[in-house]
Amino acid sequence: MDFHQKLVTKIDTQTRNKSNVTTIFLLGFQNLDSCKYLLFTLLLMTYCVTICGNLLIIMLVYYSKILHSPMYFFLTQLSFSDLMLTTDISPNMLNLVLHGQTSINFSSCITQLYFFGFSEASECLLLTVMSYDRYLAICSPLRYSSIMNQFLCLKLAFASWILSCTIELTLTLCICQLQFCGPNTVDHFFCDFNPLVELSCSDVSIVQTEATLMCIPVIVLPFLVIVVSYTYIVLTIVKISSLSGRLKSFSTCSSHLTVVFIFYGTLIAMYMLPNDRQSQRINKALAMLYTVFTPLLNPFIYSLRNKDIKDALRNCVFNKKYYNRKSLVKMR
Repeated sequence: MDFHQKLVTKIDTQTRNKSNVTTIFLLGFQNLDSCKYLLFTLLLMTYCVTICGNLLIIMLVYYSKILHSPMYFFLTQLSFSDLMLTTDISPNMLNLVLHGQTSINFSSCITQLYFFGFSEASECLLLTVMSYDRYLAICSPLRYSSIMNQFLCLKLAFASWILSCTIELTLTLCICQLQFCGPNTVDHFFCDFNPLVELSCSDVSIVQTEATLMCIPVIVLPFLVIVVSYTYIVLTIVKISSLSGRLKSFSTCSSHLTVVFIFYGTLIAMYMLPNDRQSQRINKALAMLYTVFTPLLNPFIYSLRNKDIKDALRNCVFNKKYYNRKSLVKMR
């Protein structure tokens, strides 16, 4: 039995006697009759491109020797996180767009919430690890290879995944302890924390406090580490005498900095907005930005602005053409 099946079984056990609600209705996007097929096509294309783009990054880093470095190893971990996020959210969202609203089993809703939080938390921690990697590369270039060795890379990646899994599993099990008596309608396109907790008929203050506290090691501290890392990076780049040297140093971290701005910008905007009906559409739009379009943008940001990845892709294409021509010659 794989991890997903074990998690669903555990959630079923926890929620069977805790809830009278067995089905959750997701309202999704309302009043889309005139353009739902257009939106469905756009989101389907986005989903397919996201899957292909992140898989391409993983395969390029695995097969290309010029990409066997800590920065690209962490980039593959980020791609795994993006794949998990978009696979968790997009299929059900496509169903919502096509049919107006949909129902989801309560335990499946909790499972979706878990994998959503797991992927978001892992992305926060991986972006932090990547900022530390860029800090070492720019601020301590002579010691970079000795510090950021293969063993440390594996430890940092493993710690990011384990910490994300543990924190989100703890929060999910706390939600399973709540009683859900009705209503069972969520005005969102996936099972997010706040809309789901609002359905509970028991005291949710403890769960909300726990969620706030768990944001500290997953969101607040990583964000502070990123800010401090880039403060030192900027101060180091400014001290470089030549303009070409400054541009070269900045180019090595510009892609990562762009992803950080997009990811944390949408998260901060999402949770700083008042939780009322007037902002519900804005909340959905922001949620779509960091659950659908951020996983789509990440491969493009890192590939279009990165010479090594473009060279690796070019070599891969040329090698494939070379072997195809060689095989045709042998056949003749």
